[in-house]
Amino acid sequence: MEQLNWHNLKTTEALEILGSSLAGLSHIEVEQRLIRYGRNEFRREKRIPAWLMFLGQFRSVLIIILLMAAAISAVLAAIGDDNNIWDPIIIVVVVIVSVVLGFVQEYRAERALQALKEMMSPTSAVIREGEEVVVPSRDLVPGDIVVLRTGDRVAADALLLEVTGLKMDESALTGESVTSDKGLPPVPVDAALGDRKNMVYAGTSVAYGKGKAVVTATGMATEFGKIAGMLQGVEEARTPLQVSLDRFGKLMAISLLAVSALVVVLVLVRLKLGVLEMLIWGVSLAVVVVPESLPVIVTVTLAFGVYRMAQKHALVRKLHAVETLGCTTFICSDKTGTLTQNQMTVRKLYTDGRVIDVSGTGYEPKGEFRRNGDIIVPSEASSLQKLLQISALCNDASLVSTDGTWSIRGDPTEGALIVLAAKAALDRASLAESFPRVAEIPFSSERKMMTTVHQTPDGGLAFSKGALEVVLEACDRICSEGHERMLPAEEKRGLLEINSQMADDGLRVLGMAYKPVVDSRAPEEVERGMVFVGLVAMIDPPREEAKQAIQMCQRAGMKAVMITGDHRATAASIARELGLLQEGLVVGGAELEEMTDQQLEAVVEKIEVYARVSPVHKLRVVEALQKRGHVVAMTGDGVNDAPALKRADIGVAMGVTGTDVSKEAAHMVLTDDNFASIVAAVKEGRGIFGNIKKSIMYLLSCHIGELVLMVVAVAVGTPLPLVAVQLLFVNIATDGPPALALAFDPPDRDIMERPPRDRRKGIFTWPVTRLIVLIAILTGVATFGVFYWALHYSGRTADEAIIYAQAMCFVTLVVIEKFTALSCRSERDSVFKVGLLSNKWLLLAILGTIALSLPLIYVPSLQSYFHTFSLSMADWGIVILASCTLFVAVEMVKLFWRWRGKRFSGLNECQPLRGVEGGTDKAAA
Repeated sequence: MEQLNWHNLKTTEALEILGSSLAGLSHIEVEQRLIRYGRNEFRREKRIPAWLMFLGQFRSVLIIILLMAAAISAVLAAIGDDNNIWDPIIIVVVVIVSVVLGFVQEYRAERALQALKEMMSPTSAVIREGEEVVVPSRDLVPGDIVVLRTGDRVAADALLLEVTGLKMDESALTGESVTSDKGLPPVPVDAALGDRKNMVYAGTSVAYGKGKAVVTATGMATEFGKIAGMLQGVEEARTPLQVSLDRFGKLMAISLLAVSALVVVLVLVRLKLGVLEMLIWGVSLAVVVVPESLPVIVTVTLAFGVYRMAQKHALVRKLHAVETLGCTTFICSDKTGTLTQNQMTVRKLYTDGRVIDVSGTGYEPKGEFRRNGDIIVPSEASSLQKLLQISALCNDASLVSTDGTWSIRGDPTEGALIVLAAKAALDRASLAESFPRVAEIPFSSERKMMTTVHQTPDGGLAFSKGALEVVLEACDRICSEGHERMLPAEEKRGLLEINSQMADDGLRVLGMAYKPVVDSRAPEEVERGMVFVGLVAMIDPPREEAKQAIQMCQRAGMKAVMITGDHRATAASIARELGLLQEGLVVGGAELEEMTDQQLEAVVEKIEVYARVSPVHKLRVVEALQKRGHVVAMTGDGVNDAPALKRADIGVAMGVTGTDVSKEAAHMVLTDDNFASIVAAVKEGRGIFGNIKKSIMYLLSCHIGELVLMVVAVAVGTPLPLVAVQLLFVNIATDGPPALALAFDPPDRDIMERPPRDRRKGIFTWPVTRLIVLIAILTGVATFGVFYWALHYSGRTADEAIIYAQAMCFVTLVVIEKFTALSCRSERDSVFKVGLLSNKWLLLAILGTIALSLPLIYVPSLQSYFHTFSLSMADWGIVILASCTLFVAVEMVKLFWRWRGKRFSGLNECQPLRGVEGGTDKAAA
């Protein structure tokens, strides 16, 4: 079907274009249109087979290098003397674990479209050949006449033909918490999705009333279908950690080639070995540099972070997204249900010429009425009491309590009025028994007013509520201080001005009126000559915890902005109350539509509130921020948020109120729908990246230190200081546990007082690199010094001296790397400032790995295999002295760096957030 602006057409024009009528289509026409337009279902793009998805995990540079290392190790084991096959086996196991985890995460992400399909209605009531029938929703075609009743879920986009008090719940599509009143008049071509009052959309539901509509779009042509198309077309951004690890892998590949070439040259010059032995030497030492356990350590660190975040109400679906939170600079948050409670609440009343403030939030019937700060109690004959009675009786909603949790059944606006009356101890059920309803004039979008007629001891009484201008039109008197008097035109204009002021504050305002009636069978007479009582102003209130969370985000250098489908005034009011809107801009969907991508990118950092936006707008905002170099987190709960959630660096869905679509598209789900949980997740994300960095610093310091040891030995011309089995034991058995224990390191005390991390700098900043180089050189030199002393000055025979020297070198390397683990807990601060005993798991790993080495030293059957020797207390003294020397040297160098002020210039790897205090970006100034 041609994409037309159906909302701008009259019903007769639409029926003519669609070739339909109020009698519906014939069965033959339906079959023809099914062939032409296809089934009313989402079309899946060609899916990647599971086996290709699995093979795709091997594209990581680090995985490729590990596989090469495994192959080389296997060749060396086959042709070498020791025939050690454990090294390649362990590397292959590490690769398989990492690949399987990546495959599972990617496969689960494909469930988003299936969740979207499940939101479609399985059956629909339609009129065909003049009769109402129920058909599978997948068989709907353009031109079908669908019948809508309360509780129905709409299965296709349609233009309304008939309405009777029809209200639609479109929150899943537009993000608005208030039901949408529907009518027949055409609306402007540029009307936002939530303003198209003559349309109903697939995936939304009927909250109240009934109607008929002609189907204008099915399947992928519906608004839901467009979202599905965007989900298929949106590529997830690579996380900063993935980028850093890939960069690290490429750096390692270059380093391996360089190291191999260097060693081959040294061997050729110094040892005069044959070609085969020379090649074995080169590739053997190159394999030593590869940190085999790194992928598993990264995975375990992320998984442990996921566990800790789950305890803080944040479920992470994609492991690599965890650390992305640590460098998030912008949080794009949906309003309804995320920053607000999604519970309409009456804030102000206006009666007797004065404003009354109403306390309490949500649906819990607790609150007070205050005028000028003084508590007031409604009296029996007061105007306030009359207003509360109208709120309770001109109403079809009900208030229920389940296990202490209050909720409403029915329209949220009417629910707010029920709660208002309950705060004054007026129970709707009791009032309904005392004043039974005998007639009703239902609400419609054309009338914008609802009236109910009740039987009272004094006769019939009509109660009305609706848009103020409509209610005032029906009134010629006003209730003031419990007495009726005439309502002059000037006073009506004053009431309209008050209404405008409240609307500017983001409040939704209703007018209340009543009238004694004799005959309720004449609607035009009932709603004429009424008595105006007052105004009721309500809003979906912000979460208190969201205010505190936003303040914490701002202190942490992040900027939060609101993106909502709600009206501009409402969005701006809530944003000001939350502290989101300060000196920035408020931009509507129509304005966004007129902006080019370049224009949006130029001003996107200045915008703090986006109102009346569509799913496409949200996606554009995320992409514009990313082009400006920002790491973007997007929160949301509706279907309309799904494409932006998937495209964002970190998509955060709401677990309680969120749709399945948003949860499947997101990287993280908040189980308590609490914006404050994001702050805890950000802190965890920053800590996770810090711990991964510590593990990498430790592993590379150790592996490069071993390489330095071997290269120095070749350069000096001594025998090998370590044999292959010793290197394997150190790399796997004694290096792995401390590296894993660093995943449990507590975050720095000031971690939430720093600006976000610059994602472009990755892991290997200057402070990290120089610390790795420093520790590696000191490790190589110290261990070789012990080896050289034991080889030449121990007083043993030549054969004994080699075994003794290798044993001393082996034990020194084991111990010295445990001190390295302590030094790597911070690239800038002393371990004593970090807290020497603050990570008990690291202390256990250090003691455990040293204890694990003791049998290799003292058990005779293991000594010959591992080339070790029983060490005396004096030998241990030398080992500990050499290890402590390195530890003290590293601490002294750190002190020197801090003294030189490096911490505040080249050492600090954080950057100020552009557009936030301290930033330097001109576009956001």
